[in-house]
Amino acid sequence: MPRRLYDWVMRLSASPRAPFALAAIAFAESSFFPVPPDVLLAPMILARPGRVWGYAAICAGGSVIGGLLGYAIGYQLAPVGHWILSVTGHPGGDAPLRAAFAKWGVGVILLQGLLPIPYKLLTITSGLAHFTLWKFVGASIIVRSARFFGVAALVRRFGPAALPMIERRLVWVAGGLALLLVLVVAATRLLP
Repeated sequence: MPRRLYDWVMRLSASPRAPFALAAIAFAESSFFPVPPDVLLAPMILARPGRVWGYAAICAGGSVIGGLLGYAIGYQLAPVGHWILSVTGHPGGDAPLRAAFAKWGVGVILLQGLLPIPYKLLTITSGLAHFTLWKFVGASIIVRSARFFGVAALVRRFGPAALPMIERRLVWVAGGLALLLVLVVAATRLLP
């Protein structure tokens, strides 16, 4: 991250406008914006550790509401959805997810929502596939809350030292959480 942008994010994270900016970035990232909200969430937690859970909730809520926009784009405006996927580096990225939706249903949202793939790919594709809206919303609430509350807990626990650790081990952390969710989903399907 260029130094000027880093300095701007750090200043913003301690300002009174930070929660609004966090909500806006989380909302936009779920449907069209390329920058994940973590870049603001972590510095905000470091600037005001007493507000850690409120910031995680803002981030998760903004992301789920923004996910509804992404879903609507895919559902109602398929050409726009395909265009957004194309310009954000995922042309044709909906094809494998659509096939996975047909086979695994809500488990795809639970798994993919934790992995370090752009959430907009999942939201727009859910709309393109005409996935059941209430299942999409429920799974999004679970997975986005797990992600942002997890990041918040790590940043709170380890402070500034958590940021490099999260970046280095993001795939392993996300993979472990995804495996846990898959096991929970499998158990609920197997139990009467």
